[in-house]
Order: sequence, then structure tokens, then C-alpha cells
Amino acid sequence: MTEITVTVGETTLRATLDDSAAGRDFASLLPLELSLSDYHGIEKVADLPRKLDTSGAPARYAAQAGDITLYAPWGNLAIFYKPFPATSGLVRLGAFDGTLDALLQGGAVTARLALAD
Repeated sequence: MTEITVTVGETTLRATLDDSAAGRDFASLLPLELSLSDYHGIEKVADLPRKLDTSGAPARYAAQAGDITLYAPWGNLAIFYKPFPATSGLVRLGAFDGTLDALLQGGAVTARLALAD
């Protein structure tokens, strides 16, 4: 498992990526600066620079609040702040270790994702 930080403004959040092909491939992209937009009042989403390796991932996943996921059909990152039913193509990458309040501002939020020191 890989620890990462997500920095929004002056606030740094901690998260842990899963030890999976997709989690490791996502970690290889870091550091990234992303503009996270609200999507359906359930998640924050952003485009990634390339598709991730999803080999071995389950075909469906039900997201929980705090999950960091990939929506494989679109190739975008999705950070859930509300639970969401099992969906085909949704791949868990990891989860926040605590609150994600800093991300819950209205509209787009700029976040820097990096490997933890």
C-alpha cells in the first residue's frame, strides 16, 4: 500500500492507495495537479493524463464515501464523498485516511496529489 497526500490550498489530506495494478499505476503518475469538478453531487472528478492498468480489477465496484476510484470507460479519476451503487468499470484505487472536507467546496477545486514523504 502506498501513502499519498492530497493538498487543497493550505490543507493536506492523507490517503492510502491499494496494492493493486491500478493503484500502483496511479501512483506512478504522481505528482499530479488536477482540477476536480463536482459530478452529480456525489463525487469530484478529473481527467487523468493516460489510461491506467486495470488488470485483475473486479468488473464492478460499489463506492463508499472517501474512496479514490477510476472510472475506466472514461479514464477519469473519481473521488466519492457519498456512497454509490456497484457500477461496471468503477475501479477502486484507494481511500482517504480521514476527512475529505477540504475537497467539498462548491465547484472546481485544484488539488495536488503526491507520494507521501
